[in-house]
Amino acid sequence: MMRTHLRQRILWTVLAAAATATATSAVDVSDTRLLSQPAVSDEHVVFAYAGDLWITGRDGGSSRRLTSHPGNETSPRFSPDGSLVAFSGEYDGNVDVFVIPAAGGEPKRLTWHPGADLVQAFTPSGSAVLFASQRSMFTNRHFQLFTVPLTGGLPAKLPIPHGLRASYSPDGSRIAYIPTPERFQQWKNYRGGTTSRIWIYDTGDHSVQTIPQPEGRSNDTNPTWIGSRVFFRSDRDGEFNLFSFDTGSGEIVRHSDFEDFHIENLSGSADTLIYEQAGYLHLYDPGSDRHERLRIGVAADLTETRPRWVEGPEYIRSASISPSGARAVFGYRGDILTLPAKKGDARNLTRTSAIHERFPAWSPDGANIAFFSDEGGEYGLHIRDQESGEVRRHELGGERGGNGFYENPEWSPDGERISYVDNSMSLFVIDVESGEVAKIASEYYYGPSAPARPGHSWSPDSRYIA
Repeated sequence: MMRTHLRQRILWTVLAAAATATATSAVDVSDTRLLSQPAVSDEHVVFAYAGDLWITGRDGGSSRRLTSHPGNETSPRFSPDGSLVAFSGEYDGNVDVFVIPAAGGEPKRLTWHPGADLVQAFTPSGSAVLFASQRSMFTNRHFQLFTVPLTGGLPAKLPIPHGLRASYSPDGSRIAYIPTPERFQQWKNYRGGTTSRIWIYDTGDHSVQTIPQPEGRSNDTNPTWIGSRVFFRSDRDGEFNLFSFDTGSGEIVRHSDFEDFHIENLSGSADTLIYEQAGYLHLYDPGSDRHERLRIGVAADLTETRPRWVEGPEYIRSASISPSGARAVFGYRGDILTLPAKKGDARNLTRTSAIHERFPAWSPDGANIAFFSDEGGEYGLHIRDQESGEVRRHELGGERGGNGFYENPEWSPDGERISYVDNSMSLFVIDVESGEVAKIASEYYYGPSAPARPGHSWSPDSRYIA
C-alpha cells in the first residue's frame, strides 16, 4: 500500500515539475543550445541534437533534420567533397557505420559487426570511412582503427595496435590519434597514469611521433589536421582549450582562452575547425585566428519535454525514513521531497531548478533534514528545519577536506554530528552547530568510479563509528 501511495504522489510531483519547466524553459528555435558533435564542410555544418543529426549552412541559421530514427545517431563527418555524411547509427539495434547524402536521403549501412563501430573520418580520397571498433580486442579498454569502402565489403584493420579519435593528414601519409581512450570526459585536472596522449603515425615507415606534454602531464585529445599542424584539445593550462602542434618545428600554440566551459568535440575541414562550447557551436579560422559562435535554430518537436504521465520511482536516487515512520524523504531529480506513508501531501522542500540537492537524511528527533547542495557552486551540507523552513549551510572541501562530491550522510544518535563520505572514499564527521569538520578515515583506493563508497554506522551512544 505504501508503494502505491508513493507512486501516485510522485506522479503528481513529476507533472507539476514538468508544467513549471515547460512554462519557464522553452527551447529557443532561433539560437538553440545543447548542440553537439559538429562537423563542417565548405558549405554546411552537421551536428547531433536530441539523438538525431541536423544540418545547416556554414553561417548557421535554421537547420533541417537529416536523420529521424528513434535510436541515437552520432559522430557525423563530411566526405572531402561535402556530398556525404558518415555517422554511427543504431538503425538495426546495433551501433554501425552509415553514410547518407548531405542533401538528405536513405542511409546506407557499411558495417555489420555486433560491436560498436565509431566513425572517425573519411579517408582523404573520400573512398572509405575510418572508424574505431573493439571487434578484435579482448578487453573493453582499447579500440582499433579500421577502414571500410563506401562500395561495401570487409573492413581493413590499420597497422596501429590501439587507436581512437583519429584524423588523417591532408595527404593521407600520417594519422594522428590517441592510443587509449580518455580516462575522464568531465572530471577536471586528472593527472594519473592514464592521461590521454596524441601519437602521430607515419603510414610509410611506421614511425610514431608524440605531441609533447608538460612535466606534470595533461589530457590531450581530438587531434585534427589542418595543413602541417595538428590542432587538439588540452587541459594543460587548466580548462580544456584549443591548441596546435606544428609537426615540422614542434611548436605548440594555444588558440583559445575559455575559463567557464571547456571545449568539446573538435573536428575540422581542410581550412576550418568547429567545436562545441557551452552548448553552442563555434567555428575557428586558423588563418585569421578568429573564433565565431554560430546562431543555429532547431525547430524540433521534442515530445519528451512536454507534460505527460510518467512512472516516477525510477528517478529516486536516495531515501531516508522519518523517526516516526510517518513520512519518507527522497532525493528526486535534484530536489528533496517528503512523501507520506499513508495519507497526506507530497512536499517539495527545495524547489530549485538550477541547483542539485541529494542524499537527504532525517535527524533522530525528526526536527531537521540534512542534505548536500551545490547552491554555492560546490557541494556543501545543508540542514533544513522542518518547522521553520530555515536552512543552515556548511561549506565543505578546501581546508575542511573532501574532494567535491559527498554521499551517505548519517546523523549521530544524539543529533549533534553528521558523518559522510566523499568520492575519494574518505570518511568525515561534521559538528552540526559549529560546522567543524574532522577526517577520521580514508580508503587507499581513490577514484570517482570506485565500486562502492564505505558504509558506516554510529554506535547507540554516539561515541564510535563502525
